[in-house]
Formats: sequence, structure tokens, C-alpha cells
Amino acid sequence: MPDFWRSCGYRLLARDDSDRLVVTDDFLRSYLFRPELAPLLESCPAELALHETLRRDPRQAIAASALEAMADPDARENYRIWLRFRERLLAAPSLEAAYLGFFAGVGVDVSPLFVHQLTQIVLRHLLTEDADPITARTAEILFRSQKISVGEDGSLMAADDEVVQRYAQSGGFGSLGELLRQQQTPTRSVELDVLSRDNAACYWDRDERFDTAISLNRGQPAIDSLCRILERWIAHFLAVDVTIVPQRAVADDHWRWHVGLDAEASGILNDLYEGSEVEAARLARLLCLFRLDFIEAADMRAEVSGHPVYLAMAMDQTGRLTIKPQNLLLNLPLASRT
Repeated sequence: MPDFWRSCGYRLLARDDSDRLVVTDDFLRSYLFRPELAPLLESCPAELALHETLRRDPRQAIAASALEAMADPDARENYRIWLRFRERLLAAPSLEAAYLGFFAGVGVDVSPLFVHQLTQIVLRHLLTEDADPITARTAEILFRSQKISVGEDGSLMAADDEVVQRYAQSGGFGSLGELLRQQQTPTRSVELDVLSRDNAACYWDRDERFDTAISLNRGQPAIDSLCRILERWIAHFLAVDVTIVPQRAVADDHWRWHVGLDAEASGILNDLYEGSEVEAARLARLLCLFRLDFIEAADMRAEVSGHPVYLAMAMDQTGRLTIKPQNLLLNLPLASRT
């Protein structure tokens, strides 16, 4: 299988003895060539000098005066954000530790884009070289918002939200399509290919275009793939083994714990747990339920040991699904460790 998600920077990282990812100079340097930081023809001498300094040594300490000397206020702000991100990365022993650190203390004080990239990189690490295309496409759900369409037959399709918006504006024809739309000239409709076992291999030719859709219906391969991905995610970060399976409903008189995989699902599960009435339209936004079981009961808090943890994901009122995989790392009922 070909290497995939090549532009995320995974190949620029090192690994430690615990299979954690370690930041390298080349990884840091790669950000300097992104559009947000790469110099332009009109960049001032101060900006060019700063870029050259960091290109030679991406760990170089930068004085505030070097930023203030730049003429472009947008460039100054972009560098401030990146330097803050760099500081958080270099203060942690691994990329995984840095990722967790963004959800503690001062919280996320950088662009969410950086956090999504870290999520993608860790997933690329977990999927290894044996990932199948369905699993790789399913993993996109954890770092890219999805637009959900619900068919009259109850079918659930997830497509990349950014791609859907772009096609809605341009009909798939880029700036030309946008011009045609503004002039109210009809363009052909563009339908994203639905990835299935039969056509799955096409994913490798378009893995960074994010332009395939997948079915989220129970019994479809993406749901099983999502369960396996979440199991690996938890094991890698928390060193805890769990099993996750789809669930049709929570029919449990001893319901003790739940975790929403997104903000919408968290709110719905909280209300159901408290016995509050949930409107049918809101309940219908629940897309999938799961049951999580710890393989070792000793890994759980004593008061909930032996009970399952229920998971859910849901779309919001606009039909968007925005997973927060950190929820699984922060909100599981883990036993205290010495």
C-alpha cells in the first residue's frame, strides 16, 4: 500500500523507546514553508531575516522585538501563534504528551488547525503500514468535520464538510465554478464517491483530497473500523485495553458512565442520563451508540468497575459531525495510578 497523508509531517518525526513520537528540527522547520509563514515577494527585511533565522535553527529563541519589527501585522500574529505552538511542543517529552497538554492548564491557546494536525499525525502512527483504505477514511472523522446526509431510507452518509462546502460554491470547478455560481450559471452537480469494499483502493490516489464519502450505518465496515481506531487511540495514550462495539440503545437500569464523542452527543447523553425529556428531533441527531468495556476491571474506578461505558456521536442542527477524540482520553472512569 502507498504511504498516505504524506503532508501531515508524520515522516519527519522520530520515535522513542516507548513508541512515542518525538519532535525533530525538520518537523518544526516544515511549518516555515506553510502559506501562513512562508515569505512573500512583498515581505519586509525583518520578516525575511526572522524566517531565515528559524530556517537555520527552528528552536532558536525569538525576542519580542524581532516580531515587532515586522511590517505586516498578519505575519506578526502568525509567528506569535506558531511560536506558542512550538513552545508547547518542545516543553513536552513527546508529541502525544504535548497533545494531552493542550487540554489541561491554559488549554488550547493556538489555532485549532494545529491540534487537528497532531490528531492526524497520531492516527497515522496508530494505523501503521497495514491500514486498509476504509480504516484510513474512517479515521478522517476524528480530525476533520463531516457533513452528514440522511436518506429517506435511513441511510447515513458522511462527507468531508470543507469539501462539501467547496463543491457547493464551485460545483467542483474551483474559481471558475464560483464565478459561474455568482452569475447564476448552472454547473454540473458533483457527487462524492461513496467508499465501499468494492472501490476502496481508489482512496490511495486521493487520500489528501478528502473527497470520498462513507456510510455510517450499523453493519457497514466504517463503524467496525471506527471501533478499532478508538480502541487503539485509548490503548496508545492511556495504556488501557478496552473493547468497543456498536449499540442499538442504552437499555441499562444500572447506567453509570457515558462519554459523548462530540459536544452534541455529550449534551444528549447527559439529558438522557438525568432523565430529562429529549425532543424527538434532537434525539434523531444521534448517529451511533457504542458500548465500551474495560478488559481489566481494575483499570476502572472502583465505584463503576464492571459496568460498561456508553459512547455516542451526533450531528448538530446543521448536519455537521465534529468529533473530539480527546474526550475519550479525559473523561473515561480510570482508576487512580501511582
